This record gives sequence, C-alpha cells and structure tokens, in this order.
Amino acid sequence: MRAYQSEYQQSIQHPETFWAEQARRVPWFKPPETILSYDEHGHARWYADGELNTCHVALDHHVESGRGDQPAVFWDSPVTGGRRTLSYRELRDQVATFAGALAGLGVEKGDRVVIYMPMVPEALVAMYACARLGAVHSVVFGGFAPHELAMRIEDAEPKVVIAASCGIEVDNVIAYKPIIDKALAQSTHQPAACVILQRDQAQADLGSIDHDWQVLVENAAPADCVPVKGTDPLYILYTSGTTGKPKGVVRDHGGHAVAMHYSMERIYGMAPGEVFFSASDVGWVVGHSYIVYAPLILGCTTVVYEGKPVRTPDAGAFWRLIAEYRIKAFFTAPTAFRAIKKEDPDGKWLEKYDISCLRTLFLAGERLDPPTFHWLDDLLDVPVVDHWWQTETGWAIAANLQGLEPMPIKAGSATVPVPGFNVQVLNRQAEPAADHEQGSIVIRQPLPPGCLAGIWRDPQRFHQAYMAAFPGCYLTGDGGYFDEEGYLFIMGRTDDVINVAGHRLSTGEMEEVLGAHPAVAECAVIGILDNLKGQVPLGLVIPKDGYNGDPQTLEKELIAKVREQIGPIACLKQILVVSRLPKTRSGKILRKLLRTIADGNEFSMPSTIDDPTSLQEVHEHMMSCEVGASHQARQV
Repeated sequence: MRAYQSEYQQSIQHPETFWAEQARRVPWFKPPETILSYDEHGHARWYADGELNTCHVALDHHVESGRGDQPAVFWDSPVTGGRRTLSYRELRDQVATFAGALAGLGVEKGDRVVIYMPMVPEALVAMYACARLGAVHSVVFGGFAPHELAMRIEDAEPKVVIAASCGIEVDNVIAYKPIIDKALAQSTHQPAACVILQRDQAQADLGSIDHDWQVLVENAAPADCVPVKGTDPLYILYTSGTTGKPKGVVRDHGGHAVAMHYSMERIYGMAPGEVFFSASDVGWVVGHSYIVYAPLILGCTTVVYEGKPVRTPDAGAFWRLIAEYRIKAFFTAPTAFRAIKKEDPDGKWLEKYDISCLRTLFLAGERLDPPTFHWLDDLLDVPVVDHWWQTETGWAIAANLQGLEPMPIKAGSATVPVPGFNVQVLNRQAEPAADHEQGSIVIRQPLPPGCLAGIWRDPQRFHQAYMAAFPGCYLTGDGGYFDEEGYLFIMGRTDDVINVAGHRLSTGEMEEVLGAHPAVAECAVIGILDNLKGQVPLGLVIPKDGYNGDPQTLEKELIAKVREQIGPIACLKQILVVSRLPKTRSGKILRKLLRTIADGNEFSMPSTIDDPTSLQEVHEHMMSCEVGASHQARQV
C-alpha cells in the first residue's frame, strides 16, 4: 500500500498543494490562484477565482485536441430497438445549437432549468447545453409523480422545463406531458417555456408555452461556452430529506470537473479513448457523475442504456452490452446483479458472450453483500470492486483504486478511503473507534473538490443535516468500522443498527448470513418494535428462480444459520419468503418504509418507488403473517 499511502497522506496533510496539482490537468480559461477557501459558514470551497466551463472541458476541449471523430456516446435502447453513436464533434455541435435555442428562450448564466427526461442522448445534450450557458440544471427522474416534480420546480424556480413526450418501461409507455401539466398546476412557480422532445411512442399535445425540440433547434444559432467561476453552481440534484421536503444538493463547476477527472483515472483506472459503462440513470447522482460528465471530461466513450438488467429482453443484457461495445469498466448497483442472479443463478447467459474486453466491475449505491460479491467473483475473471459514496459527495469516499494501487479485495469492504477524504469512525463518545469497533462514519473538513457546495437556498439546513452532529466533520449517516489493515467496512445507515434488549446489532451482518444460503437470491433485515426487547429483527428473503423447497423449511434453516453465526442474541425468529422487495428506481431497498409498515404506522407510497405493487404485496404478506404490530396486538 506504499503508493496509496503516499498519495493519500499528501492529500490529507497538504490538500491545497495536492488539489492544485490535480487542477492543472483540467483546461481552464483562467487557472485558479486561490485553491482552497472557506465560505461564511466555514465550509470548504475550491478554485474560487478560477474560470472554466464544464461543457468546454468535456466537449470543445477534446474536439480542439483532435478527438472530434471519436465516439463520445453509444446509445442502446432495447425497449425501442434504437441505437445511435455520437462523436465528440457531433455531440458538441448538437449541444451548442440547443444552447442557442435555450438562449433564445431567455436562459442566461445563473438561471435554472429543470430536465425531466428518459435515457436518451438528448438528456445529455440538455444538461451540457445548460452548462454551456452557465445555467444551472436540475434533472428530475423521468416518471416522478406530479407532486414530487412540482416541489422541485417550486424550489429551483426554473426559467425553462425540458422534457420528453414519454418514457418507456419494459411493458409500458409513460406519457410525461400530462405529469408536467399536473405538476405546473400544483406549483406556485411557472416557467417561461417548456421544450418537449417528441418521441414516436407517444406524441404530446403542445400548449401555449410549449416548444417542439426539433422545431426549436432548426432556427437556433450555436452558442459559445460562457466562462464561469470555479465555485459557480453547475447543477442542483434533489435527494430525499427527513422533513419530506427534498434537499437540493448543489455541485459547482470547478471542483466537480477536477474530481471527475481524478476519479476516472485513479479509481476506475480509465484512459482516454476507452469505453466506460455506468448502468444508472441521468436522474441519479451516478448518472450525473459517470454517465454524463466524468467519462467525457477524461476523453472516454460513455454508454447510455435505455433498458433494465433483466427482461430487456433477458438476464444477459449487460453481458451483451459489454461484448458489443468493448467496455473496459462497468459500474452498476448490487441490486442489478441480484436481479440477474435470481433469474440466472448459474450464469448461463454469460456463456453466450465474449466479455474478455472487461477489465473491472464496480458496484455501489448500496452495500455489496458478501454472497453477491462471491457469486460475481466466481463468475468473472476480473476484479469485483465495491466502492462507497453518496449523492452529497458526488464521487467515491472509499474504493479500491485501480489506477493507483489495486489492493487485495476483502468481501464486504469498500477497501480504503480515497485521497482527499479524511474518513474517521467515531464511537458513541465521539472518539476514534478501535479496530473492528462499529461507529458513525464522518469525514473531517475540508471535504475534497466535487462534494456538495451546500443545499440550494438553505445553508442552515446544510449545516444542521451534515455538520452539526460532529463539529468540524461531515456526518455521512452511515455506520461501519476499520479493520487492523485499514480496510473500511460499511455496514449500512446508522438507523439500520437495531437495539435488541440493550444490544446494538447490525442488520447488515444478518443479511450477510441470510444471503449466503444457496436458495436465497436477495434479502433484507429490518428492526421492528417489540414490547419486551425494544426491537427484534425481521428477515425478508427472495428465493432464486427454480427453488421448489418448502418456505417453512427455508425459514427454519435461515434462523438456525443466524443463531449459529451471530448467536442467539440476534433474536431473529421470523422470516418472510416474498417474491419481490420494494425498491427505489435506483435499486435501494426501502427498509425504512418496511419498518414503518411492520410497526403499524401510517405510510404513503413514495415517489421514488420502482414498482408500487411490490410494496402492496409485502404489506399484505406482513398482515397475513401477523408481523410486527399485528403480532404485538395478538400477544397483548
């Protein structure tokens, strides 16, 4: 770990020197002289007096440097049968023209633009066009409910809304225009215009403020890149908040560009000209960072995929993409592979494709449980790399750095803190935890470039949510521990630690045990209220396809396994065998919502849920099995 330790210590002990060196690798209009400064709230800001433009960094610079004919984007859409390739020059030209069209609608530097689009190349064009003008984009996941869209429009106050006429799911076409109309009817803020990309699958009826994308660009003159300060906002991305009001995470131009360039080389081991595939969505932070911006900032080719890991058309979808586009590094969420594992537990679909081009598989978005890691590790001949990060940080906090010093992989660990992130684990006394002692994970100031610059128009909320709990530190909200070799283990959100008769137990550890059973494809463990012990764990498991065993026998085997490996103190005595688990569209299991249901509290259908029927099924199953509150009532 000598090379890693040297670079990491330099980044922590001399952050200004370290990040000044990294900034020199990005094309600036005016290189920064002030590398690190602090705002009035004591939060780190990077490259305050530098001037650049993210669109220039990612597109114009590469065209000017001779990369204009290289593919910038491969678009693959099994749900429509469509495919397109855009070179750097073609993408630059489309972005410049659309930026000119937006300018014609009055969009200027500092204005906000809300983007509500599916996974089509025009979503990238819209985002880069905003960046080109110095406007601030806020992408909302296509298909979000009108109320959720309305809240984001009210908070961001966009001058223009950009949308497609529809999005396409596995077996459904979702018309977007009626959702937009309902959202605007609920919003006190009204944009000056809406731009609609018409798709053949569902054409939209246009209203008085609506403009057809194609008609608009036909009469537009290309716009040049507008220089912006390093600390000027690039985008607002809304993430869930405990108050019900979404938090608008703000990302800046300068620190973001430097962090994306550094991470592509150091974390993902990529080089210009290579193909990178992130199976996410532009509505999520992964899509922003590693579909739209980072690959093109480095000069790679990015894959934009409008499809699912399964059922579009089969469980070999990812392997096909890797083989056809000669992908070097692939990044997705563990839940995607759990879905593939469920349908193809023996990996038969992989045998149909030559994926010898693949160098590394990266997973993030939720904890990579050891059973899923081992399944992939046995299946593939490349490193399976877990890494940990958040919407707020914008890039990985901990990883196995493939472009610096690849390290031995430990199942269940995100490996080591990335240079720039001063990660510490604090115990309940706010003191550094001992090796293997679980605690709250924090990052000491200064946060490195690329992390959130604040919450949109709410600095007090930023401080209270992230900085108040441990002064001088950013609170990640995740719990975990370091081992004796400095490897970091993320055990889940701190509210996923349950208190059973005074004993604090990690549900992540129990999930490891359940997931290791050969019949289990996916699982979740939640803590539910108990009259005697305060909380007790409840397990929910999805069997692999083709499993024909008796659910009661499986339940007994799993309970015995937890008792054997964790001990009777775990008190796991009830397991539900289910066909699906409710998840967000980004693949995270809605554990907090499951706890709410089990505890008998009122709940509403979250806007982020991928399939509402999965929640209904689990709810009915809990009630029929007298789980949680129902079981308590029967005991009384």
